[in-house]
Amino acid sequence: MVCDDKTARQLFEETIAKPNRVKFGFGKKLAIVNVDFQCAYTRIDEFATAYETDPRQIEHTNTISNLARAKGMPVVWTHVAYAEDGSDCGIWGTRTDTPDSLQNIKYGSRRYAFDERCEIDPTDTIYTKRMPSAFFETPLQSLLVFHGVDTVVVTGGSTSGCVRATAVDSLSRGYRTIVPIETCADKHESFHFANLTDLAIKYADVEPVQVVIDWLEAQ
Repeated sequence: MVCDDKTARQLFEETIAKPNRVKFGFGKKLAIVNVDFQCAYTRIDEFATAYETDPRQIEHTNTISNLARAKGMPVVWTHVAYAEDGSDCGIWGTRTDTPDSLQNIKYGSRRYAFDERCEIDPTDTIYTKRMPSAFFETPLQSLLVFHGVDTVVVTGGSTSGCVRATAVDSLSRGYRTIVPIETCADKHESFHFANLTDLAIKYADVEPVQVVIDWLEAQ
């Protein structure tokens, strides 16, 4: 194991800058999977559980979602919520029990609601999930197969949690996987950049959002 004084951000920037890094690239058709843009995680003015990395995160996500939709490519939004007793959160919900705890995000609550800044279209697909990955116990895989998707673009939060889990599951299912840098967020820059680095090395193309915009505009 290498031990040095480099920060997570520095390691990420070095990894992205390597010219010989082989990329998965885009296929023929992509889906945008926007993970957990709900108030519990985006409204830093309301909830201690929320976080912000790039202040234009939602704007960038709207841009690529609108472009994909205009090109006839699916757009998916996920958020999490649990039963009144929190039992469907499983073992994940047993570590704490405060108003901010995961299992206390209830259906119909402000925490569950999508951030009003999200431009969600009636044609978009919305899933409620209970575990980190957008693929886990949702119909996402079937939707992607139906639409003939071969590339999955993952946005949202947190980079170290649900975005990472979704990206790993995406690659595991055989999809070219792309994570646009500006569209992800986490609580601390160390978590954010360390996980972007690991995703870039192993599981996804971690790219500036402009790369996705350029590809979509060229279709």
